[in-house]
Amino acid sequence: MSFYFEDLSEGQSAEFTQVASDEAVQAFADLSGDHNPIHLDEAYARTTQFGGRIAHGMLSGAYISAALASKLPGPGAVYLSQSIRFRRPVRVGESVTARVTVKALDAQRAHATLTTVCEVNGKVVVEGEAVVMVPRRPA
Repeated sequence: MSFYFEDLSEGQSAEFTQVASDEAVQAFADLSGDHNPIHLDEAYARTTQFGGRIAHGMLSGAYISAALASKLPGPGAVYLSQSIRFRRPVRVGESVTARVTVKALDAQRAHATLTTVCEVNGKVVVEGEAVVMVPRRPA
């Protein structure tokens, strides 16, 4: 699904859900170069305050990106900025739902500001705000 800037309205929302699987965490480590053992080594992770492996925080950020790119506004949207606050850890194997909601629209620049939230089992794990450039409807 794809929206042009003119199709957007404040309060409009969309969700993207993905499991932070072992495979996803391993792939994210390889792609990002972040091989922190808290994400990859169960024996090490058990000795930490989390008591086990957790997914990279930015993996949840990637799920927000996926929601923006595939759902709202969709293909053609370009990230301009993202604030992000990590509230709770995501354990490997948990299902993460990223929700993006249009907060404000700048018609002059075709920019949309969206609140961004990731939840696991109804609890907020990540929150923030994104600004994206949205394609205008062709003349």
